[in-house]
Amino acid sequence: MRQLRVFETVARRLSYTRAAEELHLSQPAVSMQVRQLEDEIGLPLFERLGKRILLTEAGQEVQHYSLAVNRSLREMEEVLESLKGVGRGRLQIAVASTVNYFAPRLLAVFQQRYPGIGLRLDVTNRETLVQLLESNSVDLVLMGVPPKGIDVESEVFMENPLVVIAPPDHPLAVERRIPMPRLAEEVFVMREPGSGTRQAMERFFSEHGLTIRHGMQMTRNEAVKQAVRSGLGLSVVSLHTIELELETRRLVTLEVEGFPDLRQWHLVYRRGKRLSPVARAFRNFVIAEAATIAAPTLFRRENP
Repeated sequence: MRQLRVFETVARRLSYTRAAEELHLSQPAVSMQVRQLEDEIGLPLFERLGKRILLTEAGQEVQHYSLAVNRSLREMEEVLESLKGVGRGRLQIAVASTVNYFAPRLLAVFQQRYPGIGLRLDVTNRETLVQLLESNSVDLVLMGVPPKGIDVESEVFMENPLVVIAPPDHPLAVERRIPMPRLAEEVFVMREPGSGTRQAMERFFSEHGLTIRHGMQMTRNEAVKQAVRSGLGLSVVSLHTIELELETRRLVTLEVEGFPDLRQWHLVYRRGKRLSPVARAFRNFVIAEAATIAAPTLFRRENP
């Protein structure tokens, strides 16, 4: 079972290094587990193509059955945990990187109420969140737009205001009611393709018939903010990510017509999934209280 679990992680990440990080193991230990499984089966499960690893035909078959085995084990664990009640058990949550700006506040309050619960939080990008939902590997996911093509349950739990940010000395920082077409004259710092924030940003501008100039591309919110502070361009970010920068005046939000663009955060899980008492308690807690606990201070003040 341990070998199958390690193999499934390598197959999903297609990287021994990233699998080792996720499993909190050394890379040699991960390689050894896969080698032992290959010896038991008598067939190679991975093949190398340059620096990449790919599943062989045998590897694809083993991945299919290992996912089914792992799903059955998780269902068994959930049933057993349900017999223990809400006061005990484990909760595995995965969140988008932007959600992590407020997820710790939610988890802190929740764990104060249920101190006997073990929590695991995975912070990752949208692509990996979709993979986790496909494999039913976590209890609940907190993300932006729910994925299409996967049968999921999703519920809105909080607004996600997107705003245009600039350094305080930018010429537009002192202007009011900036027409949206004016943004076409500016360069924008972007998140990577596939990022939920980037998708929302591109969708918003496309809906308004506006083409913006792409500048630097970043894979982290912190890098985007640093680039904007350094004068490399404007950007569109979630208000959740810049509370500290607004308080210290390291960044400002521009008063552009049509902004803030109000999106939503969703709580997502596979349709038909049997939620444990712990997962149900967290789901109810997030739906009822997340906006009170975690909404950006500026947004709460402007939208009582």
